[in-house]
Amino acid sequence: MTSERRAELVRIAAELFAERGYKATTVRAIGDAAGVLSGSLYHHFDSKEAIADELFTSYFDELLATYREIIESEAGPRETFSQLVQAAFESIGRHHAAVIVLQNEQHYLHEFPRFAYLDDQQRQVANLWTGVLEDGIEAGVFRESLNAKVVYRFVRDAIGTTARWYRPSGPLKPQELAEQYLAMTLDGITAPRRRPRRPRSAPASEGK
Repeated sequence: MTSERRAELVRIAAELFAERGYKATTVRAIGDAAGVLSGSLYHHFDSKEAIADELFTSYFDELLATYREIIESEAGPRETFSQLVQAAFESIGRHHAAVIVLQNEQHYLHEFPRFAYLDDQQRQVANLWTGVLEDGIEAGVFRESLNAKVVYRFVRDAIGTTARWYRPSGPLKPQELAEQYLAMTLDGITAPRRRPRRPRSAPASEGK
């Protein structure tokens, strides 16, 4: 099977996992959706878990590589934070089904030793984000009173749950979502006060 066809099978399975639930999706259902016999599918994937494993590995490998590249550029805490937010939303756009499956099936997947690595992957993500936040607090870019771990969890949950209502085919692009989120996170939602306009001077009366 070509890598393109294999990736297509993983994509089809991911959409079924996200729509029907991982537990409820059978190998036969995946084969039917892909137009192949379930026996043929087993020839390339030894189990449904193997398909999910490839889905999650692809997602986390790309996400962690992107985060590390951003952090290694040493653009400064605020800019680095902004780029991480942008990358997170873009990742949701590219790996929408994987994010949904992870959110919905996290506890069930813990029953499988094969997916024990997911906790480590998520820890690595958390450590990268909190490191940037701690650097920003120490540098005085972010408020001294902030707790980096609490901020990370707030950011993680706010961005992650976007996947529940966001549709990659919809009118909003990941960059637009990131810009809205950054505007609220870094600048707040209260508009700056406008200076009151000075009353115009009354025109001098004619003949004076």
